[in-house]
Amino acid sequence: MALRTSLRLPWLLVPVACLAFTFAGASANAQSFDATNLQKPADLGGVWLVHAGDDPAYARTDFDDSQWTRFDSRSSLKTVFPNSRPAIVWYRLHVKVLPTQTGLALQELHLSPAFEIYANGLRLMQLGRVAPYVEYTYDARLLAPIPDGQIAKGSLVIALRVAIPPSHWGDGFPGLYAGNLVLGQEEVLRKYIWLSVLGRNLSLWTLALLVNAVALMAVLLFSAQRRRTEYLWTFLLGIDVEVGFFSDYFPSIHNIPATWPVPLFLPMIAQSFLLVLIYFGFVRQPIWRWLWIYLAFSNFFWGCAVVGNLLGLLPSSLAALRAVSGFLVDLPAMFIIPAVLLVRLRRGNREAGILLIPLLLWVLFIYLDRGSVLAEQIPALRPGVSRFVSEIFNLHAGPIATPPSNFSAMLCFLSLAAIMVLRSNRISRQEAALEGELTAAREVQQVILPEQAEPVPGFKIESVYKPAQQVGGDFFQILPVGEGGLLVVVGDVAGKGLPAAMLVSVLVGAIRTAAAYSQAPEEVLAQLNERLIGRTHGGSSTALAAHISADGSVTVANAGHLSPYLDGVEVELPGALPLGIVGGASYEISRFHLAQGSRLTFYSDGVIEAQNQKGELFGFERGEAISTQPAAAIVDAAAQFGQSDDITVVAIQRMAAIA
Repeated sequence: MALRTSLRLPWLLVPVACLAFTFAGASANAQSFDATNLQKPADLGGVWLVHAGDDPAYARTDFDDSQWTRFDSRSSLKTVFPNSRPAIVWYRLHVKVLPTQTGLALQELHLSPAFEIYANGLRLMQLGRVAPYVEYTYDARLLAPIPDGQIAKGSLVIALRVAIPPSHWGDGFPGLYAGNLVLGQEEVLRKYIWLSVLGRNLSLWTLALLVNAVALMAVLLFSAQRRRTEYLWTFLLGIDVEVGFFSDYFPSIHNIPATWPVPLFLPMIAQSFLLVLIYFGFVRQPIWRWLWIYLAFSNFFWGCAVVGNLLGLLPSSLAALRAVSGFLVDLPAMFIIPAVLLVRLRRGNREAGILLIPLLLWVLFIYLDRGSVLAEQIPALRPGVSRFVSEIFNLHAGPIATPPSNFSAMLCFLSLAAIMVLRSNRISRQEAALEGELTAAREVQQVILPEQAEPVPGFKIESVYKPAQQVGGDFFQILPVGEGGLLVVVGDVAGKGLPAAMLVSVLVGAIRTAAAYSQAPEEVLAQLNERLIGRTHGGSSTALAAHISADGSVTVANAGHLSPYLDGVEVELPGALPLGIVGGASYEISRFHLAQGSRLTFYSDGVIEAQNQKGELFGFERGEAISTQPAAAIVDAAAQFGQSDDITVVAIQRMAAIA
């Protein structure tokens, strides 16, 4: 009789105990467990009776199991069936209880994907279907109360009908193993189950919150910085990992058909691709074509192996196939990505160093996980490997499970978050510095492009400048010249922002310098062109110069700018190349007369190219139609239509002579 007790018999009582055991064995061959003094939940591990085959009578209390084989559940079932692999195995254990005991229950965990448990012939719980075989997940603890009426009989026969598929015979310990069944008070076991669920998943929930936070940070940064595609990949990895969390968490609280997690597994195939995209993207390393081909092949191979295992299509002889295919999928994370990060770190990339250390810790546990699965295929190594895996991968801090894989994953996501935070801080400092530069540039433009032009007797002058950004690329100068005339220069530098604003300051200074020596429009443009040669970095600037005499005669030279409007009609001017393209360029002049009361209006292309939400341009017809209106009204009309570029309007009206 395999009664487990902590009493140590005195040496004088050993012969008596042996004699009593002999008589007991003669009267009852069945294995038994004494639960009459049950103070706390007890593991029903120990010696059971086992038999291959399937017969409903095996669950009955009066069934004769004297010919069944004794089996120690702390060892492998393969020792009982060294040469055969039965699809269904029955186990029996006789449990002695007090008739007055109440509230007892059985707790099950990790017994088999399909089984039935009986107490005195009464089925207490079932998972999946034993025959015909239907597999379920079996990570969730099951609890079944034992009817008090059965306990009142003073003994229980616990019978297990267990399906063992071929793939499980490839494991080290198929079928029943110590710890699969626990007997105790139902309320105590129920509290223990919820405590175990909390303890098992607390670190997973913490990791899930961290992943959500990092994914949210990444997608917000990507929305502002579309060129940083590694942020998009980080967000997608977060979504992918969340799918993995759900596939791990839900089966831990509720067993489901084994085929259901297959769709949840499929997105996880993308993880190796995303890891390469993320780590290569953060350190600006182009991805080699051969690596794409390798990732596609290895993930296809691994996906087939895992789905085949989940669907029960993988024979036991190929049990190591999943481990091998998983190893191939993890090769980039195990070798290639760390090598790339190390090379980048040696070249001075600090971000590579932040990413490298957590990744190496994660890779270490990949080595241990894949290596242990392969080592378990060697029978001589199986017991030691199982103990090693149990100790390394099931670490606990009190009741809380702290698997190293979760800890290393937290560090990896924290490293990604740290880089994004550091980058954001750096960009904030750069934007603050740029804001200061733009403020200074805006103040300079306000000086060189005054809101009020210097009054000139005989002329009414209007000028309005509305940049698309804080500073712009349009420029104009209205300079009084000898004998009561005006020199008007209007232009547009290609581009926007600070570079265009800096070029504007160069041009405005050049205009004033040129005007000091000549008021001829063609000569002014020629000098501006020479000043820009070699300064635009492949860009250019349009410009139009007009000399308006006191008597109304107008001389105009154009360098690719829009023609002005005279009393609402466009002035036809010959075309010419913009400034800064060809050295030594000359510019043709045109002449016409500005009568008293007439109005000459100059535009920049920001008026004509204003665009509304439908994609329509303001256009030349609208521009011509409103060219006689005040300059401020023209600017407002173009801006309300849809400003997309700097807008400048200069209007010169020749006043009637005062008698």
